[in-house]
Amino acid sequence: MAELVFFSGTMDSGKSTLALQMDHNHAAAGRGGLLYTRNDRAGQSVVSSRLGLRHPAIEVTDETDFWDDVVQRRTRGERIDYLVCDEAQFYTPTQVEQLAQLVDEMGVDVYAFGITADFRTRLFPGSARLVELADRVEVLQVQTLCWCGARATHNARTVDGEMVVEGEQVLVGDTGKHAQVGYEVLCRRHHMRRMTRAVARATSRVPQTLPGLAEA
Repeated sequence: MAELVFFSGTMDSGKSTLALQMDHNHAAAGRGGLLYTRNDRAGQSVVSSRLGLRHPAIEVTDETDFWDDVVQRRTRGERIDYLVCDEAQFYTPTQVEQLAQLVDEMGVDVYAFGITADFRTRLFPGSARLVELADRVEVLQVQTLCWCGARATHNARTVDGEMVVEGEQVLVGDTGKHAQVGYEVLCRRHHMRRMTRAVARATSRVPQTLPGLAEA
């Protein structure tokens, strides 16, 4: 029976690597499939991993209709047994519903990969709909680490080195607007305290003295 499976994890947890491996394994078994992505760090129409792997993919836009795309391809004689959908947090809720429809009505397996929550700790609309509709939600077992060594659970955005918790939900890399945008993963404790690696290093250089001892 076909499934809609959502593989979730923080940045650097190997989502794109696993997506490429999943596509390779199914193709090697003789199954026909499609690889989709949206807003990959390497540019349009490509799935890339931080390990250096990359593969051409179909770029998803707001106008993409997964149902129509698969129907048209099957009408032309293409074999479509599965879809691998990377960066699924950027898909619209309607597109996630189209993926579920393909699973239920056409027997197409769908493997979606994405981040659950944004830098504000709020669910991406696409991820929220996937959690609601998926047959299974799998948390990737490759643990990313906060600078303190604890398991990282939250994504943080920095602008010119300072952590921010407001702004556009989707902002990929440097905006080019005189602000250097970066991302890092933190444990919940340090995300709540807005203590990034840079802040921790700066703080560690400040002499730690107890009140009253400085004058002694």
